[in-house]
Amino acid sequence: MLSALAMSLPTDNSWINFDVPSLIQNFWSATFDGLTFGAIYALVALGYTLVYGVLNLINFAHSEVFIMGCYGVFFTLSFLGFGPSVPNLDIWSIVLNLVLALIVAMLASALTAFIVERVAYRPLRRRNAPRLVYLITAIGVSFTIQYSIFVWRGPNPEVALTMFRPKPIFEVFGTVIDSQQLVIVLAAVVMMIATDQFISKSRTGRGIRAVAQSPDTATLMGVNKERIIITTFIIGGVLAGAAALFYVMKIPSGVQYSGGFVLGVKAFAAAVLGGIGNVRGALLGGLLLGLIGNYGQILLGSSQWTDVVAFVVLVLVLLVRPEGILGTSLGRSKA
Repeated sequence: MLSALAMSLPTDNSWINFDVPSLIQNFWSATFDGLTFGAIYALVALGYTLVYGVLNLINFAHSEVFIMGCYGVFFTLSFLGFGPSVPNLDIWSIVLNLVLALIVAMLASALTAFIVERVAYRPLRRRNAPRLVYLITAIGVSFTIQYSIFVWRGPNPEVALTMFRPKPIFEVFGTVIDSQQLVIVLAAVVMMIATDQFISKSRTGRGIRAVAQSPDTATLMGVNKERIIITTFIIGGVLAGAAALFYVMKIPSGVQYSGGFVLGVKAFAAAVLGGIGNVRGALLGGLLLGLIGNYGQILLGSSQWTDVVAFVVLVLVLLVRPEGILGTSLGRSKA
C-alpha cells in the first residue's frame, strides 16, 4: 500500500510552487473572492457555534442541514424555470424568485435541524447519555441523511442553476467587484450582525446565553431549557438555509448528496478558528478561512492546496491559542 502511494506522488518538487509574484498580482481579486466564500463558511459556522455554546456538543449533522437547504434552493428555482442559462427576467422578478428560494431553503434547513434535534439529541438528553454517544449519533444521522439523498437523487450533481449574470459594480485597486460577490458578502454580514444582536439583546437571546452559561441555574430562573435548545437548532438551520442560497449562487453545480460534507468541515474549522461557542468568532473564523484558502491556492499554484493551507493555519493558531482567536464562550459573551 505504501509503495503504491509512493508511486502516485511526483518524483520531483515541481508540484510545489511558491508563486509570490502571482499572489501579489492577484491579491485583491483573491481577497474579495475569499471574502465571498468566507461569508458562506461563517453562516454555516454559526450553526456549529450556537449548538456548541448551548449544549457543549458538536452537531456533525449540521452539514446535512445545510445541504437540505441547497436542495430547497434547487427545487424551488427549477420549478420557477431557472436552468443552466441566464433567465430572461427583469431584475425585480429575479429578486422575488431568489427571495422565495431563500425562504424555502431556510424552511428546509430549519425543519431538518428540528428533526435532528428531536430524533438524535432529545432522547439522549432524557437518558443522560455520555457525550461520546451524542457524537456517534450525530455522525450516524449525518450519514443517514446523506445516503438517503444518494438513494433518492443518485450520485451525480444536480443540473447547474444560473440565477443571474454577475455585473461589475465598482473597482478596487483595479479589481472589479461584481454584483454576485457584493450580494453574498453584504447579505451574509447583515444576517450575522442581526444574529449577534438577537443573541445579545433579545429575550430569547438572553435565554440562550443563560442556558449556555448554566443550564440548571437558568431553569431555576424560569427559562425553558428545552425550548431554548430547539430554538438554537432552528436558528442554526435558518442561517444554514441562507448559506445554501449563496452557495448555489456561487457554485451552480454544487447541489449533490455529499456536497455538504467538505463545506461543513470547513465551517466547523472556521468556528474553531474564531473560537467555537462565540458568535462573532464564527464570523471572524469564516472570513479568515476563506481568505487563507484563496491566498494559499494562488501562492502554491493549485486549487488542490486550498484546504491544506487553511487547515495548516488552523492547527498553528490552535497550538498558540487553543480556545481560538476570540475564545469567549457564548454564555459569557457581552452585549
